Amino acid sequence: MSVGLIALLDDVAAMAKLAAASIDDVSAAAARASAKAAGVVIDDAAVTPRYVTGLSPERELPIIGRIAAGSLRNKLLFLLPAALALSAWAPWALTPLLMLGGAYLCFEGAEKIIEYFFPHKFKTHDISEAIQKGALKEHEESTVKGAIRTDFILSAEIMAISLSTISDESLWQQALILVVVSLFITATVYGVVAMIVKMDDIGLHLCREHTGFLAHLGSGLVRAMPKILAALTVVGTIAMLWVGGGIIVHGLEELGLHWPAERIEGISHILAANENTFSDMLHWLIHAIGAAIVGTIVGSVLAFVLSTLTPSTHKTH
Repeated sequence: MSVGLIALLDDVAAMAKLAAASIDDVSAAAARASAKAAGVVIDDAAVTPRYVTGLSPERELPIIGRIAAGSLRNKLLFLLPAALALSAWAPWALTPLLMLGGAYLCFEGAEKIIEYFFPHKFKTHDISEAIQKGALKEHEESTVKGAIRTDFILSAEIMAISLSTISDESLWQQALILVVVSLFITATVYGVVAMIVKMDDIGLHLCREHTGFLAHLGSGLVRAMPKILAALTVVGTIAMLWVGGGIIVHGLEELGLHWPAERIEGISHILAANENTFSDMLHWLIHAIGAAIVGTIVGSVLAFVLSTLTPSTHKTH
C-alpha cells in the first residue's frame, strides 16, 4: 500500500516536472514570438491613439477598452483557429500570406508619406460637428468599428509572424503559445495606448492639484502631448515600412529569390566589418534601413497602381 502510494507520488512529481517544463517552453516560445512581431506591435500602439484624439476625456478609456476587447476577439475567435488550420493543413501558404500582409503594411506606410507631401483636398467632419448634430454615439460606434477593422489586419500579421516562429511545435503547444501571445500583446498595446491618451489629463491634474516640481512636470506633459502624438505617427510609419519590407525580403528568400537579402547583407558586412561594441547594432540598423527602403518601394508601387485602378472619389468642398 505504502509502496503504491510512493510510486503514485513519484508519477505525480514527474508529471508536475513535465508540466513545468512545458510551461517554461511555452513561455520562452511566446517571448520569442512576441519579440519577432515587435515591429507590428509598435505600429499597432502608434496607430491606435488617433482613434480617440479629440474625444471627451471620460469617453477615452471606455472606447480603448472596447477596441481592446475587439482586438482580443479578433485574435482568439477568428485568427487563432485560422492560424492553427493553416499550420495543420496548409503550412506552405504561410510565407505567401505573410508577404501579402507585409505588402499591405508597406502600402499603408507609403500612403502616409504620400499623404504628408500631397494631402487630399477634402473637408473632414470633426467631432464637434458630430456632437452638434447629436450623432456622438454613432461617431463612437464608427470609430470603434474602424479601429477594430484596422486592428484585425495588424493582429493577423502578428499571429502569422508568431506562427512562423513556432512551426516546429506540436499543434496544442502552438495553440497555447498563440493564446499567450494574444493576451500579452493586447494587454501591452492597449495599456500603452491608455497611458498615452491619458497623459495630458494626468498633466492637467498635476498642474491643478500641486505646486513646484509636480506642477512643472504636469505642464511639461501637457505641452509634450502634441509632439508625442506626432512622433508616434512617424514611428508607426517607419515601423510599417521596416516590418513590411523585412517580411517581403525574407519571403522572397524563402521562395528562392535571394538577391534582395544578399544585397542588404553585403552592404551590412562592408559597413559593419569592424568588430567593435557597435557592430551588432550597426548590422541590425543597416538591415532595418534596407528593409524600410524595400518597403517604401513596394508600398509606393502599390499606392500608384491602386490610385490608377481606383481614381480618388474625394471631392473638394
